Amino acid sequence: MDYMKFGNTGLDVSRLCLGAMGFGDPNSGFHEWVLEEADSREVVKKALELGINFFDTANIYSYGASEQILGKALNDFANRDEIVVASKLYMGMKKEKVPNNGGLSRKEIMHQIDKSLERLNMDYLDLYIIHRWDYKTPIEETMEALHDLVKAGKVRYLGASAMYAWQFAKAQQVAKENHWTPFVSMQNHLNLLYREEEREMMPLCADQKIAVTPYSPLASGRLTRDWNAETKRFLTDKTAQGKYDKTKEQDQIIVQRVAELADKYQVKRAEIALAWLLQKDQVVAPIIGATKESHLLDALPALDLKLSGGDVAYLEAPYVPHAVVGAI
Repeated sequence: MDYMKFGNTGLDVSRLCLGAMGFGDPNSGFHEWVLEEADSREVVKKALELGINFFDTANIYSYGASEQILGKALNDFANRDEIVVASKLYMGMKKEKVPNNGGLSRKEIMHQIDKSLERLNMDYLDLYIIHRWDYKTPIEETMEALHDLVKAGKVRYLGASAMYAWQFAKAQQVAKENHWTPFVSMQNHLNLLYREEEREMMPLCADQKIAVTPYSPLASGRLTRDWNAETKRFLTDKTAQGKYDKTKEQDQIIVQRVAELADKYQVKRAEIALAWLLQKDQVVAPIIGATKESHLLDALPALDLKLSGGDVAYLEAPYVPHAVVGAI
């Protein structure tokens, strides 16, 4: 496994991050395709064996079950000082509509960090990420509350996810003006089928030395197989369907080119898609939402696969602008 510094920090992370959205409770009402605890633990154990030290979850994943499962596995299999654990907040944790449910108010931030640490059975998070931009809470309130978590020792670093570049820049400026802790990472939606982040967010992150940890690097599996292949997740993941099905016709050309290069180099399609991401200087660690040990084994060789400039151009050429997804 390769490791690198996490953006402009001294933190060492593996070049692949294991995402834990696929661990949880199929009956929670979140995603019915997720793995239950026994199978989830095997994936976490394999990730550690492969040298992965970076793990990403969120309070909303299976309404807390993902944090519980991941935390228990990491506490059983790993040394806390050697691993990097990230979680996120923003979405409401109560299914019914009630006041102070979700968002990034000071009240919610202080409440949710304690709940996440309780579920993970950990004293601190290495990285705490705001899952979305909160249009109803002043960013000053959010950034000061997050800063206070760092100073209290509950969080080591702060990150953001899925927002417009102007919002990210505004948050950073607010932190700078008030001498508060800034964000050191951006977890954004980026893959060969969705490259809208290249317009503004990626150049901003490169300029500010922000670590980029793309989610959905394989487009929920669409870059790893023919589009008509059917899996349980493919058939039931409404979120992924909303992201990709509307542009299926134009994106299939890119999927075909990934397959061509995979044949050319005699590798898995996942390796091509990940190698394309990893050749971007600001990308530190794509988040691999593995639900099988084989998903990790398929991803690992991408670290050694070097695409030529011609390969990159061939993969990128068919892309056309897409509607913005994620920054909502």
